Amino acid sequence: MSELNAIKFSDSNLIWMGITCILLFFLPLLYVFIWRYKCQKRARFKALFIGAAGFLISARVLELGIHVFCILLDNPVSRFINGHTAAYVIYGICMAGIFEECGRYMILRYLVKKENTRENAVMYGIGHGGIEVWTISLVSVLTFLAIAVTFRTYPLQEAMNLLQISDANVTAALPAIQMAASFGAGSALVMVLERIFCMFIHIALTVIVYHGVQLRTPKYLLLAVFLHMMVDLIPAISQKLTLSSVIIEGWLFLWTILLCKIARKLYH
Repeated sequence: MSELNAIKFSDSNLIWMGITCILLFFLPLLYVFIWRYKCQKRARFKALFIGAAGFLISARVLELGIHVFCILLDNPVSRFINGHTAAYVIYGICMAGIFEECGRYMILRYLVKKENTRENAVMYGIGHGGIEVWTISLVSVLTFLAIAVTFRTYPLQEAMNLLQISDANVTAALPAIQMAASFGAGSALVMVLERIFCMFIHIALTVIVYHGVQLRTPKYLLLAVFLHMMVDLIPAISQKLTLSSVIIEGWLFLWTILLCKIARKLYH
């Protein structure tokens, strides 16, 4: 309780959270507008929505279901993975690469084959990356904003009750509260830049998988899985070890450039 009493939320916190929410909301829409303007009717909204559904099914349903058993529940497997940094990192990058890229392949191969064009492959990637922005990053910042507004509006105990924070779970809730209290211009910049990088990464990976579907060869699916694992390597390590945001975002930037170069070559 004493730690919560020491945490203060400023007007600056609220302003930067609000700005970040606006930017994250409009970011996927900007990608859609630019690509639709460039390709006109060759880029179909159907591919956009299927891409969004593909992410939700592969990453937020199937992959998350495995995470519940392997990470969240208390069992020998979860204890081993959570207790060993190497196992945690290898597990994390493998699950993300396999589920998302295989899901991408199955959908592009079987669900959009009548409209399986390179323009729609990009549109699919925008949908895949865009819904990730909305369901993960935007929701996270909205949660921080709700925490900040609640603690600024109500007395401490009442705020804790509204946020369903009890003496039993206050330790678990403390990191999120501290992150909300420290949210500023730097946090906003890092989060928005990271989502821009990841949008391009998802588009590039979709083009790579699409190329494999067109050639009827699995090697491009395997390449996409490997590349996805490499992209997630440093972010996964950062969940266990403290790494500078410069290292994490620099890693994502380098892989964004590399993947976009590969995808551009395959696109043409």
